[in-house]
Amino acid sequence: MRGPYFQRCLAANVYPEVPDGGWGWAVALAFFLVEVCTYGALKSLGVFLQDLMEEFGESNSRVSWVISICVFIFTFTAPLATILSNRFGHRSVVMVGGLLISLGTISSAFTRSINQMYVTIGVISGLGYCFTFLPTVTILAQYFSTRRALVTSVASSGEPFAIFAFAPALTTLKEHIGWRYCLVVLGTFQACVIGCGLLLRPIIIDPEPVEEHHESDKEQQTVYKLENEQTRTSISSGGSQGSEDSGVTSLSASSSDLRTAGAERQALVEWEVKDNEDKESSMSTPTIQVMEKDEGVLAELEAGPLQRPSPRLLDFSVLRDTTFIWYSLFGMFATLGFFAPQLYVIELSKSRGVEPRLASYMLSVMAVAEILGRLSIGVLLSRVRCRKTLLLLGCVLLLSLVLLAFAVVWEFWGLVVCCALYGYFVGTVGSIHIPMLAEEEVVGIEKMASSVGVYLFIQSFAGLAGPPLGGVLVDVTQNYGAAFLSSAVGMALSGVCLAMVGPAKAGMCQRQRPNREEDKCTEEEDKMSQDSGQPDFLDVDLAPEDSSLRQAVDQNNKSVM
Repeated sequence: MRGPYFQRCLAANVYPEVPDGGWGWAVALAFFLVEVCTYGALKSLGVFLQDLMEEFGESNSRVSWVISICVFIFTFTAPLATILSNRFGHRSVVMVGGLLISLGTISSAFTRSINQMYVTIGVISGLGYCFTFLPTVTILAQYFSTRRALVTSVASSGEPFAIFAFAPALTTLKEHIGWRYCLVVLGTFQACVIGCGLLLRPIIIDPEPVEEHHESDKEQQTVYKLENEQTRTSISSGGSQGSEDSGVTSLSASSSDLRTAGAERQALVEWEVKDNEDKESSMSTPTIQVMEKDEGVLAELEAGPLQRPSPRLLDFSVLRDTTFIWYSLFGMFATLGFFAPQLYVIELSKSRGVEPRLASYMLSVMAVAEILGRLSIGVLLSRVRCRKTLLLLGCVLLLSLVLLAFAVVWEFWGLVVCCALYGYFVGTVGSIHIPMLAEEEVVGIEKMASSVGVYLFIQSFAGLAGPPLGGVLVDVTQNYGAAFLSSAVGMALSGVCLAMVGPAKAGMCQRQRPNREEDKCTEEEDKMSQDSGQPDFLDVDLAPEDSSLRQAVDQNNKSVM
């Protein structure tokens, strides 16, 4: 009994429509833990920045390459994660990713040079981050529709929760056991991602088939035909007697008139039978052809329960979408402001007179504000009726101003306010910029699985350049505020690209609308031409004597007589 029950627990969930809950809550919990062990752990590595510089005798820019390579591999290998997920399933890929994360972090504790850490944390852990995060966020979006923004925001709060907990905990722990053993503890904790992979049950949407009432339709057609027969008999009989009794059947009809009426009825019945056979032959087609314009795939779905189409391993057709291009450029430039501030905020605080013990709490302030930002944006998006990309644009512009403020603020409480504002707005942007792909304003839920890999792939180049660029500016200017200035410039450029998403989408819709109208007019003309070729019985009975339709019936009458 355990075998079949265990298989049912791992099998795919079948729903008639998007459940907006159900097993999706378990997937949301898994995504929360994945956020803790991926982005949360990655952004908490800033507490080891000074230790690594002293241990290996390296500069800021050299040490920051550890984070850059990790972020680059994290995002650059997103298409590979998409291919493996479509080929082997989300569950297997996430479990392998959890193993790679734990292995890379633990092995970093035994490195003897910064170059070795480029491989352990940068390549091995970075690949594991990609294999766990991308499949989890993709399948979570499939379980929710109306609550998608709210649930994703709440589940993604695992990242700031981890920063809030890890920053002071790791700072205190390394004072007692050293930074190497801290990495061993962190890597052991990250192994819980393997268990999260078991919760990712696939989902299949199988709409309930609509029952067709063929029997009732046939009965209505039979009654309608009987009434038509009676009407035709009354009209033809009345016409043969030359009476003006409003179509009342004459009881003294002659045998010749009856033969004429019978011939007319026989011709009309044959015409209707032929018409009905044409209709039934057109309605009895067992398959429905569905043309997917964007992918160019012609599939045949047999009548009955819908079959789940096999996903394409990788689809770069979204690169033909101008809206997606602008949105990807937004994500690429915004990545410049996602990692550098967390990496340098502790050293920035120390350089401006804040005690080292209090400086580590700047990350905690960011984390608490980021949790509030993620929760508030989720509630707001579920209630507002305006375009969601405009709301995201407002958060991006405000985030750019906050990053500029870091360069001019020097006192402790000013830095606390800047950290709080930065955490709030980075929480709003970071929690929705990937799920926003599922909205119709960008690409839609149908292309979510294929577009998210390409989107993160484009982001990878900014993730590779962001932290080292800030490190170079710090080494040249001897001012940690320069790293925040570069992040502000990148975030401002992302706002410009995001502002172009709306016009690009509107232009695409305008190009598609004339084609749709032409197709609709063509269908209506075909339908009218088909209808015009099917004469009604009243047209036959009441047609003039010199009409071609009446002449065809008269020929049938003569053949019968």
